[in-house]
Amino acid sequence: MTELSIVFAGSPAAAVPSLLALHASRHSIAAVITREPSPQGRRRTITPTAVGAAAAELGLPVIAANRLRGEATEQVSAIAPDLGVIVAYGGLVREPLLSTPRLGWINLHFSLLPHWRGAAPVQRALIGGDDLAGASVFQLVPELDAGDLFGSFTQPIAAEETAGQLLESLAGGGAELLMRVVDAIADGSARAEKQQGDVSLAPKLELEDGRIVWARPAHSVHNLVRGVTPEPGAFTTVDGARVKVLATRIARDSARMEPGQLAIDGRRLLAGTASHPLELLMVQPAGKKPMPAADWWRGRPSDAGTVAQ
Repeated sequence: MTELSIVFAGSPAAAVPSLLALHASRHSIAAVITREPSPQGRRRTITPTAVGAAAAELGLPVIAANRLRGEATEQVSAIAPDLGVIVAYGGLVREPLLSTPRLGWINLHFSLLPHWRGAAPVQRALIGGDDLAGASVFQLVPELDAGDLFGSFTQPIAAEETAGQLLESLAGGGAELLMRVVDAIADGSARAEKQQGDVSLAPKLELEDGRIVWARPAHSVHNLVRGVTPEPGAFTTVDGARVKVLATRIARDSARMEPGQLAIDGRRLLAGTASHPLELLMVQPAGKKPMPAADWWRGRPSDAGTVAQ
């Protein structure tokens, strides 16, 4: 069986299962490229990426670079790998690096291409109300996520599933798919086909994308909360103070409320939308830890006439 020398590029936790699968395979990882350590948490501690930390534990050479050019390209060229594998690295592979590996680069992307090309496919799928999710492995080309497909898989999206939960699930199945493709490339049996269907884009989410608009239908707000959890996070403002909304549920058994109106119903805190109310399950007020929404509301000085915006 043919063994390939591989350069792996990835950064977040979703890429770690693929790195571990490659490390446990018959192939060799010549180097791992990941983004540079950055300040994390309230104390802004300089922290390596999840892939960087995993690679260090495995004793693999690490190339820390926020852009795949210059010195990073020179280091990969010196390695002369057979294949490049990229999983959620957080940057684009351009020439001359794109052509440096003998067999080019393949990319594990967490969507059913050509649906949701871009940086935030899982988040956009949830926000868009999709019923199915999946992952695809394709040949990397200069155009964004447009290369020929080696394979894909699908799985249903649960009604309460968040982007973080769905991505974790897809990361495991994606690693298995990736290994099948890498082995097939090594054995000469891999076949790639052109992408078929309508293209949709999944640009990176910004902080403001998490702002809740209560004048939208309940399912739309619920899908937004799921899609931006854990990052960048859904939020609203109550009496001018920002409150993160961490989990919701559509309260189909409750009477309609004015959009943005907040009220206790038994043990539940409900918020009005353009259709059914939403039950707020977990929230995080500014400067505090996550807590049950009803407990937060009861602990406020007054709930009279307060409306979320």
